[in-house]
Amino acid sequence: MHNTMADLHPYRVLVLADPYSKPSFAPRLRSICEHLGKKNWQVDVFTEQWQPLEFEYSNYTITTIPLYKQNLADWAVKTFWSLLTNWKERTFAKEVTKRIESKQYDIVFCTTFSTFPLCAAVRIAKERNLPLFVDIRDIDEQAPNSQYQSHRQWWARPFRGWYRRTQNRRRDEAIRQAQHVTTISPWHVRFLKKRNDHVSLVWNGFDRTVFYPRQITASSFDIIYTGRIYESELQDPRCFFEGLSLLPELRNMRVVWYTNKEGQKRVSTYVKQYNIQCPMVYHDYVAPQQVPQILNSGSIVLVFSHPLEEKGPHGIMTTKFYEALGVEKPVLCAPSDEECLAQVIQLTNAGIAARTPQEVASFIMDRYQEWQKQGFTRQPVVESEKETFARQTQAEHIEQLLTETIQNASRT
Repeated sequence: MHNTMADLHPYRVLVLADPYSKPSFAPRLRSICEHLGKKNWQVDVFTEQWQPLEFEYSNYTITTIPLYKQNLADWAVKTFWSLLTNWKERTFAKEVTKRIESKQYDIVFCTTFSTFPLCAAVRIAKERNLPLFVDIRDIDEQAPNSQYQSHRQWWARPFRGWYRRTQNRRRDEAIRQAQHVTTISPWHVRFLKKRNDHVSLVWNGFDRTVFYPRQITASSFDIIYTGRIYESELQDPRCFFEGLSLLPELRNMRVVWYTNKEGQKRVSTYVKQYNIQCPMVYHDYVAPQQVPQILNSGSIVLVFSHPLEEKGPHGIMTTKFYEALGVEKPVLCAPSDEECLAQVIQLTNAGIAARTPQEVASFIMDRYQEWQKQGFTRQPVVESEKETFARQTQAEHIEQLLTETIQNASRT
């Protein structure tokens, strides 16, 4: 049989995405695009220009579109105007449309952590009579006090309620018009099904070609934290630091932080508050390709969460957990979220979702003794369950759902 164009490019997908940003640069989206590209899909990604793309990619294209000038006044004026007129989404849709004028697609795939560019995706899908597939990684309601929609500038605070209501209304309208929606936790599925009947769970995960266990003997017992440290409404680090304060002085134990200056300041505050004597080592964010080596060299991977409360947070499945699962390092989640994350930690035997400082101290002590005996730690995860959370597995699931959505649309 000879190859036809359909064989070379089974489907053509237009991807509209929120901007790639540090430190991880949208690993979920990158994994999906790489997978589809390898399967000979034509994949074109359009996103807002934000930060330099400090990662390699192949088999698909990325086009970044500047929407703001590099000054606060421009951002403030355009943000206010967007609240009134949806300027940002309309402008983005217009700019994308210009660039794809000569191209044909089978589906519009929009992925976002919150709202942008959902409205642009709806507009382009309608103009081209294409099915719309939406992937939502985070939603405003999962966090208390509008953490994902608020702005820290003092002058913007009076507009938070208006901003939140406007953005969430636009988001919900877009979701209702999608042919299919995917999201990252059972809590998110339940929430979004109130707006669209066709919602599927596609977990976040780890790249099995990058995050795999390596036996590295270490001269120090390092508890590793990578990524941003959020406000206390989203993460409550007190359980960890109080547990740390209960331990005797352990030789060669350190806590190593890979976070920004703001996160380092928060850590320093807790260190003083709990009179922590254990050495703290601070680093800025690192490039994504450095993270596997860092995790494999550590003895425990620390994940912050928040105790379960009615107003949130809910369903937050941090990428840091999945990466630790991939390298099979003991995960210390403190405190337990008593929800989705704790359930997956138990399901995979990835470590502990600690409810008390005493559990934190006991877990650290057990792993410290393991490190003393052999110079490294290794978590005996449940391999069959671990594979469920590989990004390759998730990408295959997305491919299947995209294909079904395209085929269903062609029959109607």
